[in-house]
Amino acid sequence: MTEVTGAPADVLHTLFHSDQGGHEQVVLCQDRVSGLKAVIALHSTALGPALGGTRFYPYASEAEAVADALNLARGMSYKNAMAGLDHGGGKAVIIGDPEKIKSEELLLAYGRFVASLGGRYVTACDVGTYVADMDVVARECRWTTGRSPENGGAGDSSVLTAFGVYQGMRASAQHLWGDPSLRGRKVGVAGVGKVGHHLVEHLVSEGAEIVITDVREESVQRILDKHPGLVTSAADTDELIRAEGLDIYAPCALGGALNDVTVPMLTAKIVCGAANNQLEHPGVEKDLADRGILYAPDYVVNAGGVIQVADELHGFDFDRCKAKASKIYDTTLAIFDRAKADGIPPAAAADRIAEQRMAEARAARRTA
Repeated sequence: MTEVTGAPADVLHTLFHSDQGGHEQVVLCQDRVSGLKAVIALHSTALGPALGGTRFYPYASEAEAVADALNLARGMSYKNAMAGLDHGGGKAVIIGDPEKIKSEELLLAYGRFVASLGGRYVTACDVGTYVADMDVVARECRWTTGRSPENGGAGDSSVLTAFGVYQGMRASAQHLWGDPSLRGRKVGVAGVGKVGHHLVEHLVSEGAEIVITDVREESVQRILDKHPGLVTSAADTDELIRAEGLDIYAPCALGGALNDVTVPMLTAKIVCGAANNQLEHPGVEKDLADRGILYAPDYVVNAGGVIQVADELHGFDFDRCKAKASKIYDTTLAIFDRAKADGIPPAAAADRIAEQRMAEARAARRTA
C-alpha cells in the first residue's frame, strides 16, 4: 500500500474524492512520551463547532483507525443535524487497548491536542472512554463534555442515549404495528454495556420479552442476576439474530452489525439499536427494506447522549435534555413518513433531511 504524507493512499482517496469523504480537517496526533496515537476528524462545522466522542480502541492498524474516525465523524454530522443541535460532526479515536495503555499522562496529552483546535471540536465519551477520563482531559481542554457533576459536567450520557433508542423503538412499533407499546414484544439486545444495560431496564419496565448477548460474560450475568426469569441470553449475536419469534433487534455494540451476512439471517421485523454506523456499506438499507425489515436510522435514535453533552456546554439541565430526547419518537416517525412518501428506505430519508439542514446552514453563511 502506497504511503502518501503519512496516511495510506486509500484513506486519502476517501477523504478527498469519495461520497463518504468531504471532511473539513483530519488531525493525526502523537505524543511519544505517553504513547498517545490519536486521530481527530472534523467532518462539518456548518451548523457549529464539531461535536463527537473519543473512542479508545485497539485497532489492527493506523489505517483502520483513520477510516473509523472518518466514518464516525461523518455520522456525527448527520446525528447532530437530525437532533436539532447547533453543532457539526467530529470524532476522535485513540489507538490502543485502554486497559493496557490508558494513563493520566496520555489523556492530558490528548486534551492538549483537542485544545489546539481552538473550539472547532468539542469532545466527549465513547467506546473505551468514561466520565473520569473526560475529567482528566478537561484539565487541559475546556472544550470537553461528558464530565462528572463534581467537575461541572452532566455525568454519564449513556442514560439518555438508551432513553432515545427506547423512544425510537416505540416509534417503530407504532409505525409497523399501529401501537407504540413493547409489552409482550420479543426484543434482542446485542451488547449490554454502557448503553445496552440501560435499554434493558426500559424494556423490562414495559414488559417486553428480552434476549441479550455480549462478548463479556460478566455484562450478561449482571443483567441475568438482576432480572431472573425476565431476561434470557443467547450464546452470541448469530444465535440472537436467528432467534425464533424475534420482533426487534437492537445492535448496541460496535458498528457494521447489518451486513451481507447478518441481514439474510435476521428474524426480527424491526432493527433499532444504539450502535453507530450499523450499515456496513451503502446498499444494506435497501436489503433490509427488500426483506420487509423496518430500520430505524442509528444516528437518529441514539442521539440522546449527544443531546446531553451538548446541553452541558450551556449549563446542564437533565429534565430539559430528557424532554428534547423524547422528541426522538416524533423525529423517527417523521423519517418513516418521508421514506414512504419518497419511496426510499428510512436511512436515505434521514440522510436527505440532515443534508438539507446542513446545506441551508452553509447557504446562510454565504449570504450573511
